[in-house]
Amino acid sequence: MPGDPEPLGATVKPDGINFAIHSSGATRIELLLFDNIIDREPSQVVPLDPAIHRTEDVWHIFVEGLPNRILYNYRADGPYDPAGSGQRFNANKTLLDPYARAVTGDFDWLAGDALGYSNVKPDDPDRHLRPSQVQNVGGAARCVAYKSDFDWEGDAHPDIPIEQSIIYEVNVRGFTRHHSSESDFGGTYRGFVEKIPHLKDLGITAVEFLPVFEFDQFDGPFRDPFTGERLANAWGYNTIAFFAPESHYSYFGKLGTQIDEFKFLVRELHKHGIEVILDVVFNHTREGNHFGPTVSFRGLDNNLYYLLVPGQPQFYNDWTGCGNTMNCNHPVVRKFILDCLRYWVTEMHVDGFRFDLAAVFAVDTDGLQKGKTPLIHEIETDPVLSRIKLIAEPWSIRQYMLGSFSDRRWAEWNGKFRDTVRKWVKGDPVAGDLATRIAGSYDLFAATPDAERSPYHSINFVACHDGFTLNDLVSYNQKHNERNGENNNDGSNDNESWNCGWEGFTDPLQAPDLTDARRAEIETTRNQQIKNFLTLLFLSQGTPMLLYGDEMRRTAEGDNNTVYQDNTLNWINWENVKRHADILRFTRMIIAFRKRHSIQRTWRYLTDERAEVPVLRSISWHGVKPNHADFSDSSRYLAAVLEAFQTESRGDVPIYVGTNTFWEPLDVELPPTPGKRWFRVVDTSLPSGEDIVTDEEGVFLTERAYMVQPRSTIVLIAR
Repeated sequence: MPGDPEPLGATVKPDGINFAIHSSGATRIELLLFDNIIDREPSQVVPLDPAIHRTEDVWHIFVEGLPNRILYNYRADGPYDPAGSGQRFNANKTLLDPYARAVTGDFDWLAGDALGYSNVKPDDPDRHLRPSQVQNVGGAARCVAYKSDFDWEGDAHPDIPIEQSIIYEVNVRGFTRHHSSESDFGGTYRGFVEKIPHLKDLGITAVEFLPVFEFDQFDGPFRDPFTGERLANAWGYNTIAFFAPESHYSYFGKLGTQIDEFKFLVRELHKHGIEVILDVVFNHTREGNHFGPTVSFRGLDNNLYYLLVPGQPQFYNDWTGCGNTMNCNHPVVRKFILDCLRYWVTEMHVDGFRFDLAAVFAVDTDGLQKGKTPLIHEIETDPVLSRIKLIAEPWSIRQYMLGSFSDRRWAEWNGKFRDTVRKWVKGDPVAGDLATRIAGSYDLFAATPDAERSPYHSINFVACHDGFTLNDLVSYNQKHNERNGENNNDGSNDNESWNCGWEGFTDPLQAPDLTDARRAEIETTRNQQIKNFLTLLFLSQGTPMLLYGDEMRRTAEGDNNTVYQDNTLNWINWENVKRHADILRFTRMIIAFRKRHSIQRTWRYLTDERAEVPVLRSISWHGVKPNHADFSDSSRYLAAVLEAFQTESRGDVPIYVGTNTFWEPLDVELPPTPGKRWFRVVDTSLPSGEDIVTDEEGVFLTERAYMVQPRSTIVLIAR
């Protein structure tokens, strides 16, 4: 039957399924139907008649009697003219539906039969200009038409204000894949559910999942140079199906069950008051550059979905480092992105998105950067997305737009916070910049008065998936990426790390030359440095984000680019809960301290309008003498007092945070507190159990001075 052009995708109804797919350049579309996952040929090939099954640029058909979970693909015919029109249609290629709700089947997209061009002469640089004559229907991944009847049990969004959020960036698979998780569902959505109590106990309010859209696990040619094993994608930043949850994270099956398993995970997190933020990748796709495979978009409207090089449409503008750049502001692509976001909010109940390389959104269809483009505006104003969190990674290969997502809906990953705090803790004299960062990066997020932005728009982090873990920041001076198969040439060389006197592991088996005393000294320093990082992260103005496993010193063994390490370099070893109980305890308690004190999460900048340069009235700065902060190039001590006048009615108290990165102790004179005295709650130089205590256990300071030990941070409260 003719069917309907909306909604796009496969819509399961009681009497059949409606299929709708967009293609403006196709001259012919075929719907392929499969009875079983093992079938290498379709049971039915249904041609779509443009006179009956096409409305404008949407091809659609309703097939009666099809059951839920039917498998399907498409084929599209049209011009193969890369150097002319930029189109790359090839009727020999089996395509995924861009709106597929689930995908099943393992398929090697690097294999020759997935290429839309002829690879008969693999060394010919112009081979991509000639179409492939090879069919790939036999081994292609299948789309699953699936209607879920999942019981949400009254699920509701936790709706936690972002200024109260504690974000935990985490890889679904890496969280429980290690055998030490003792889970029968390790590495899956179900396995993750078993560890929710750990997150709750830690004080986490939101998980930020690394990409969970269906991605190509073997999208790279790399092999472990020591074992010869093919390296698998562990991060998921190469999407093949944007509406489909990753099937390899499913335990019970891949014929739509992955949808219900993901929903189960979201529901259980919500029951514990934890929000779900998805890291989404709309800046590029798995199809890569002109030598990449034909998965879906390339075979449907290549010149529409991608930004092609002007005058050379056979090539792709690559502003992502992944081979192509999506034409995000084209009306069809905008609709695709908005439809996808709405689906994950309404159908999957997620609470927010972190947009990978979001600077690409500011590039218009002509390839020029224009700030607030149609896509950015539509995301900001869409009513379905009005309640959810929007977080931008505000850069790409050619753009660094930190602070430029000026609408108050957007928060941004603050790379300057990361870099400055790393430099300070390792000992670089950057006191002035540190003050700006821990005060909420006013220079970035409130530079324009009409922006109405706040400290919480700054997503503060010290470590994330891309780069050293917190443990490795204090254990390695250089990256050690030899296992990545690129001769240690990948990953950043600028890590701002310090190994505390020894490169790598200090245990007797791997460092037999170390004496026990020296080993203990190094590990004590490392623990202390980690506590310094944690204190500055959680006691800075802004929204803190913690990398998974950093609360128990997860190591990637010095590898700062573990994208192709689906192994222990990305998996949490849960034995570290006991091995590094000291760090876990400190993390839990510093998060609890932040939650107790509302002045640690100011929701607006309190500025002195009378000052020539904006001054934050809620913070005063100090050095070794009160009110004499040293912001010089030689300073290695800085202290801030968070005033409590605006929250006295809620019982908050002034808080003093002092940090010493000098290698000698400093005798610090504390600022006066009329009618109150200082109590110590944190001193990272003290042994576990004394390094951080509750407010009630705070140690009363009898003197107006305090000896701040080398490379340590103190926190005092006045009462």
